[in-house]
Amino acid sequence: MTSHQSTQTMKPATAAKKLGVYLQATPAEFQEGVVSRSELNALQADPPEWLQELRRNGPHPRPVVAAKLGVSIAGLARGGVTEALTTEQIDELKRERPEWLERERATQAEVRKETVRIKERNAERAEQAQRSQS
Repeated sequence: MTSHQSTQTMKPATAAKKLGVYLQATPAEFQEGVVSRSELNALQADPPEWLQELRRNGPHPRPVVAAKLGVSIAGLARGGVTEALTTEQIDELKRERPEWLERERATQAEVRKETVRIKERNAERAEQAQRSQS
């Protein structure tokens, strides 16, 4: 019995998410088709001009906007940012430093500190447990 591997495909929204781009800004043929795993790999390895342009100038999806601003996606929503933003708009927010952005960055910094503290505590507990078993 021989087996053949079927081509794994994904919806354009999934492919756009994996590529880190805003689906509505991609070309129509990308939005209307399906993307195979090999096509996705090819896009990642050798991005066409439209993909390079989107990554460079946007509009960027909310996860990318949040990362570029150093806040969470929920923090964007609390700040009233619900749409995709261009690189220029993101840079403008960084220059203007609105109060909500500063507050959300501080919150994000606290979350990161707490995550590190918990990770260190868990590592210490695991080490103590290992020592007590020896």
